[in-house]
Amino acid sequence: MKRHIVSAAAGLWFCLLAPGMAQQSEPGVVVELYTSQGCSSCPPADALLADLAKKPGVIALALHVDYWDYIGWADTFGQAQFTARQKAYARANGSKMVYTPQMIIGGGERVVGNEPGQVNAAVKRLLGTSSPVTLTLERRGNRVVIRAEADPPLKRGTRVQLVRYQPSKVVEIQRGENAGESISYANIVTDWQPIAEWSGKAPLEMQAAAPGNLPVVVIIQSDGPAEILAAARIR
Repeated sequence: MKRHIVSAAAGLWFCLLAPGMAQQSEPGVVVELYTSQGCSSCPPADALLADLAKKPGVIALALHVDYWDYIGWADTFGQAQFTARQKAYARANGSKMVYTPQMIIGGGERVVGNEPGQVNAAVKRLLGTSSPVTLTLERRGNRVVIRAEADPPLKRGTRVQLVRYQPSKVVEIQRGENAGESISYANIVTDWQPIAEWSGKAPLEMQAAAPGNLPVVVIIQSDGPAEILAAARIR
């Protein structure tokens, strides 16, 4: 059963770079899963995201919300900023409801997260699209160099965002709806920050701090939040 709560409220590229060796860029689709360790309907969606994370051309990201913490188990990955992002998507779509599990694909398609047929169909559709934006990343020590270009130039500005995630972790859930379960989570987002505004007219070249060895994802997205025009990842 879907969990609900009332709120107040694309062609993509990713580039995998290893030290001393640049790997080939490939197209990708950003899949955001809004999930919670306290939601009994979420484990199938968590498993589906783990499968998507293994697919070429997919950047799968798990954002754990905090609005189910009150029912007995505080999500160990939950962050208020992820709840706020999901609510912003809902407002942009004219909705007053957010729920778990939900997947938002390419910033535009909204799908129930434990419906693999719908999720895979949406991913397939977006894999077949193109974008005017080309995006590449390069690691330089504890920083990442971001380069983007739009051809033709964009008609509206975009937001550049930097995302870090933990590739995997198993959690023993002791209370709440999933009490007694040992659940494996994939691509757990630890931080999601806007780092720049880009008009999409002149080429973009900038650097951002990216300390540590967690993967880095950069996302260029229309305001709303709305369509993701480009995304890139380095591990």
